[in-house]
Amino acid sequence: MTAGMREFIAANAEWLTVFQLPTYAPDLNPQEGVWSLVKRDIGNLAAADLGQITRAVKRKLKMLQYRPGVIDGCHVGTGLAL
Repeated sequence: MTAGMREFIAANAEWLTVFQLPTYAPDLNPQEGVWSLVKRDIGNLAAADLGQITRAVKRKLKMLQYRPGVIDGCHVGTGLAL
């Protein structure tokens, strides 16, 4: 944490709560669960070009968009509350 950030936190301590998280914690990041689902779906894709990979990723993300229960599961899997 930089000195400027420490000063900002100290100056706003009456309303600001800071939680120090590890620099890399995929188990605390719901986004990692979403990408895991996407990668699982396209893991065996033998793409001819980057465009094909892009379309496959967009298609999977679009499918997940209409399945909020799956997205909620990624959040619940972190053990964090909203």
